[in-house]
Amino acid sequence: MTRSSAFDPAFPSSWYAATRNEDVVLPPLEGSHEAEVAIVGGGYTGVSAALHLARAGRQVVLLEAARIGWGASGRNGGQVHVGMRREQEWLEAKLGPDAARQLWAIGLDAREHLDWAIREYGIACDLTPGLLHVDHKQRYVPHTRRTVDHLREAYGYEHVRFVERDELGAMLGGGNYHGGMLDMRGGHLHALNWALGLARAARQEGALLAEESSVTAIEHIGDGWRLRTDRGEVRAGRVIVAANGYLRGLVPEIEARVMPINNFVAVTQPLGRERAESLIRGGYAVSDSRFVVYYFRITPDQRLLFGGGENYSYSFPGDIAGFVRRHMLGIYPGLADVGIDYAWGGTLAVTPHRLPYVRELRPGLYGIGGFSGLGVLLAPYFGKLVADAITGGSPAFDALTRLPVPSFPGGRLLRWPTLVAAMSFYALRDRL
Repeated sequence: MTRSSAFDPAFPSSWYAATRNEDVVLPPLEGSHEAEVAIVGGGYTGVSAALHLARAGRQVVLLEAARIGWGASGRNGGQVHVGMRREQEWLEAKLGPDAARQLWAIGLDAREHLDWAIREYGIACDLTPGLLHVDHKQRYVPHTRRTVDHLREAYGYEHVRFVERDELGAMLGGGNYHGGMLDMRGGHLHALNWALGLARAARQEGALLAEESSVTAIEHIGDGWRLRTDRGEVRAGRVIVAANGYLRGLVPEIEARVMPINNFVAVTQPLGRERAESLIRGGYAVSDSRFVVYYFRITPDQRLLFGGGENYSYSFPGDIAGFVRRHMLGIYPGLADVGIDYAWGGTLAVTPHRLPYVRELRPGLYGIGGFSGLGVLLAPYFGKLVADAITGGSPAFDALTRLPVPSFPGGRLLRWPTLVAAMSFYALRDRL
């Protein structure tokens, strides 16, 4: 298992990077090291696993190819979604009611973990309650209403309610949406500060975190593993691979099921409180029903953060601001006079059924990824669950390993074109 070590370690020119609370630069790994557990990837999953392993007294070394939070963990929309990427009714139909309820319980525990970590380690990441999911087509409204009723009646989840079109029009100053679902346990936060806070907590508990330490090979030796970087190596009894969409050939077993796609975000100039509140009232985050989702919210400094548009390659558009702006103006045409101060892209990872991929691939080698856009909440908690599995066992981790996550069709050569064709079809359907 090998890959190229070519990663640009600089943070993108994002609003998150410009407003981050911490700017700690950690030295690369030099020389030979021993650890009980080695972790590949310094995003939410990796730093949370390091935190919980270190709390349990394990010797941990984490290797990040660029900077902590450099990947999707520091570039996403910052939205907090409760539950899995698939709705409960879908999970009930495909996996059975017991498995669906267990997954719902895992989702609720992930939400509790977020509150715990912020409180326990004083992580200042602007957590704000309220996530509004809105329907961009009238025919989707009955389904949303049924989803709300099902969550309230079958699961006793009283934090969610249906929002009628008239009320929605008063809450949003654009988009012509037809109905929606408001979840007050959902919300939004500063994505990069959340990642950096978890990393600070892991270091505080004794984990060793190394930046600019791209893992070029993972080798099984004796009863353990060796991870090689350009300037050093780590020998460990167990390895957690948490690189998600940035594997680049390192572990083919994961990449066959976890496909990288790119998503793009723009942040406007400051709007002022009155104009900002005319766009979104209540301070909620918003995501809509498009297959290629639009997601947006107001930042603490009164800007609109808007995510929209995807592509399916290792390269980004030359003009990201212009690429996102046309999507933004489709929702808020009144912002045509407003400039874009920040625009960036990031790489997330999806699986064929949008269920997370969690496995012990071989004895002592764990792979986690494929959060399909819900990593803000799920990834840190799954990091905890793999730590629990290593230190004493975890029924929740075991349940996740049983989720069906097939390989993408087409094999190594055709899986990417097949994904592009499928994603392009659904993106076209959004416009019909």
